[in-house]
Amino acid sequence: MKSFLTLVFFTMTLLSCGSKRIIDRPVQFGQERTDLTLDYLYKRYGLKQTEPTIVPQMVVVHYTVIPTLEASFDAFNDPKLPNWRPEIANASGLNVSSQFMVDRDGSIYRLMPETTMARHVIGLNHCAIGIENVGGTKETPLTAKQLEANIWLVKYLADKYDIKYLIGHSEYINFEGHELWLEVDDGYRTKKSDPGDQFLADIRSATQDLGFLPVPFPEKKGSEKVL
Repeated sequence: MKSFLTLVFFTMTLLSCGSKRIIDRPVQFGQERTDLTLDYLYKRYGLKQTEPTIVPQMVVVHYTVIPTLEASFDAFNDPKLPNWRPEIANASGLNVSSQFMVDRDGSIYRLMPETTMARHVIGLNHCAIGIENVGGTKETPLTAKQLEANIWLVKYLADKYDIKYLIGHSEYINFEGHELWLEVDDGYRTKKSDPGDQFLADIRSATQDLGFLPVPFPEKKGSEKVL
């Protein structure tokens, strides 16, 4: 009995420490962003909802290719998509974002509630929690502290939700034809390389005990070019 109580106390302590590690820094999420998110869920996925919520089933790891935390946050903060993203503007006026952002020093920021939809991955936003990592360019490569923070955050999320998949943004296209894939427009695709093969492999190696399902093989497209 004593050992059981010790285990319970230890688990509660870990969860308490975990919540303190995350810094809440919300992006703007008033009525405008709510309406845009609900519109996105309906027009892109056919989901008519009264609240912009999701049931998380996967974690998607990204990088921002923006060198600083402040500039990365500013890129996500406005509810509406900025003019410098014309390649995805026709799909929706909702700005891109994610639930989490990890700075290059390993600090973890929560930009919105984990069960609120963020626009960060085509076809899967309705079930995916996004982790954006500041940087990711040759000049600002992802750091060891970011790797450690991502590993911790994935474990934290897997403890809270029924997370079935851990994927990199570069792997999202593999889910075409999967039961989780809901994007209605066959022409709406963007080519992604984040967060990088080694960074993703290192996260997977450190979280392999969590039992995530393997990423499905991509469907064969023949001679069709996927953009």
